[in-house]
Amino acid sequence: MALAVVVGAGAGAGSVVFRWCITTFTRLLSGHNDYSASPGQSNPHVPWLGPYFVLLAPVIGGLLYGPLVNRFAKEARGHGVPEVMLAVAQRGGRISHKVAVVKTLASALCIGSGGSVGREGPIVQIGSALGSTLGRVTKAAEGRTKLLVACGAAGGIAATFNAPLAGVFFAMELILGTFSAEAFGALVLASVTASVIGRAAFGDVAFLNLPAFHVDHLAQYGLFALLGVVAALVGMGFTRFLYLIEDACDWVWRGPEWLRPAVGGLALGLVLLVLPEMYGVGYPVLEKATEGGYAVGFLLLLLAGKMLATSLTIGIGGSGGVFAPSLFIGAMLGSAYGIGVHDLIPGTAGAVGAYALIGMGATFSGAARAPITAVVILFELTGEYSIILPLMLAIVLATATSRLLSRDTIYTLKLRRRGIDLEGPAPGAALGTQHVGAVMEPLPEPLPATTSLTDAADLLSLSGHGALPVVDDTGGYVGVVTAQAVAEALAEQPDAVPQTVEQLATPPAPVTTEQPLAQALHTLLSATGTGVPVLDAEQGRPVGWLSHQSALRAVHATA
Repeated sequence: MALAVVVGAGAGAGSVVFRWCITTFTRLLSGHNDYSASPGQSNPHVPWLGPYFVLLAPVIGGLLYGPLVNRFAKEARGHGVPEVMLAVAQRGGRISHKVAVVKTLASALCIGSGGSVGREGPIVQIGSALGSTLGRVTKAAEGRTKLLVACGAAGGIAATFNAPLAGVFFAMELILGTFSAEAFGALVLASVTASVIGRAAFGDVAFLNLPAFHVDHLAQYGLFALLGVVAALVGMGFTRFLYLIEDACDWVWRGPEWLRPAVGGLALGLVLLVLPEMYGVGYPVLEKATEGGYAVGFLLLLLAGKMLATSLTIGIGGSGGVFAPSLFIGAMLGSAYGIGVHDLIPGTAGAVGAYALIGMGATFSGAARAPITAVVILFELTGEYSIILPLMLAIVLATATSRLLSRDTIYTLKLRRRGIDLEGPAPGAALGTQHVGAVMEPLPEPLPATTSLTDAADLLSLSGHGALPVVDDTGGYVGVVTAQAVAEALAEQPDAVPQTVEQLATPPAPVTTEQPLAQALHTLLSATGTGVPVLDAEQGRPVGWLSHQSALRAVHATA
């Protein structure tokens, strides 16, 4: 807990330095605090160039951060979150200490010179690198180091966006991928500490200033639900387009990697010349869209422009996040959708801004598939609680649609394209290529579903397993009953209310004979008993038993 506070303080201070660097480089290279707030204006440092200075700003930025990333920390390239997820899942939480410094400078230079990316990816990687470094310095165990990495991510999000709750859930949902009381407590401490520092520097105000919205008609829920599905498709399309452009850039470029951001900056500059609203993160443009400041045609142009500008920034080797761009795209989509339904059914549709806000959360959730984070972060970023119900509805539908149509998210797809499966074994791991069917033990004698609890207690006490499979009269698999569940039920059950094991049996996540052992370990580690049944892949009947001992025997057999 003490280390979590230290990491939170470091992440909070890092976010202050990072925001200051972005503002400084933006002023130096554009002459404005945020050029997207005054698109098309000239740079007061070079007024004779007029608006054409945007052709040179990305080139200058690329010449500065390209060699920096290539020489000192290549993992600082791109949007950062996938690298943190990989470090936690397969590398014991190890992240180079150089990443924090290099990512700060590279991302600030990229955004300040016109890169159309966000701040969340860099600050997550910066905070996580601080947590990993502290874990190594204090010789913390691997599990604690991973938690400190997540604390750094939570603190970074909390401080830079003034969103302490969102930081906690972002770290638990996307970085750790699990929930526990210990992790929650440490993440809250880190997030609160970072937020206190962030609020001292930036003030305690909502990150986005949006007008109040209200749901005035029940029919609006149907419109919000449809927007959630459409936003999921747009979020998934953004994911595919991002990596399509990255592949195109890889195919075109044949020169040294350190020069790639500068040469590619010419293409980005052309996009900025046509659509200067794409310069940097673009929150002023987002706010204006939620206020109904743009026509439908221009909103759709901004949506397509953001997809292109962000994908090109990442593709040429830029450094920055994809969270803010997904919010931007969602706001443009939601505003255009809101204007459209308002024209069709003006008495029912309600305020256009409400659709923009819901489009932001649903598009992010469709791309990242993080519904809890999406709900919480949209609430904290805007301070707007009045449309929490339709926001939740749209985000859940967006998540379900994305999960139905796509295996990967905008974060995991980057890793899978490199041949990395976060749920699989790390390269060279002792538990890797084996299948469960090759290492499983014989199936213990199953319990009939009608077995009483007292009889089950006797059988479990004589068994070498802390759990046994349960089958029905036809031999069909019902689930698993554990010794703990039976003991608790016997302690609480009145004598006059007999129970059977069928009432206590719960099926764990299915483990099949053809499943890779490393993947099945996730189920085994989360099981309450000492093992899980192995099911036949075709009929779904239990045919074997996987325990921790059988997994360790597989390691011994391959040694």
